[in-house]
Amino acid sequence: MAKPLKCDLCDESATVHLTQIINNQIHKIDLCESCAEEKGITDPNGYSLADLLVKPEAETEELSVSLDAAEECPDCGYPQKEFKKTGRLGCERCYSVFAPLLGPALEGMHKGDSHKGKVPERALERKTFEDRLNELERDLQAAIEDEQYEAAARYRDEILELKKSIETEELA
Repeated sequence: MAKPLKCDLCDESATVHLTQIINNQIHKIDLCESCAEEKGITDPNGYSLADLLVKPEAETEELSVSLDAAEECPDCGYPQKEFKKTGRLGCERCYSVFAPLLGPALEGMHKGDSHKGKVPERALERKTFEDRLNELERDLQAAIEDEQYEAAARYRDEILELKKSIETEELA
């Protein structure tokens, strides 16, 4: 049996499930009945996921004062109300200008406000191969310029071995 979904704002059992698609990316939020009512979800034009994800305890006087001070981005002129409506930003400075609104929204959406991704292991291995190959090619060029032909031959052989091992990895 499937585990019941929890409200993203208060951890009660969720009964309202919303989906918003922005730039072909799906954003979902699950709310309990009381949080949905509190956020005024009865009017589909009156909210955005960015508004919904600000937890009640985050809606302080300090937050509203700092948001009132930043009605729009000074660089691109993008209005705060447009961000609240669409969840989009106008330029890179909007991230810092609208930070008081973004922080709680991201925290509610992602269970935190920072991205903790990881690089696939194969990509790390590939980067290590490429770094080593570049280093060997620089050493080979320096050995040739210094007329150290025995060292250059060793570097050449190491380069060939490394390229062969890369090809073998890609075929696996």
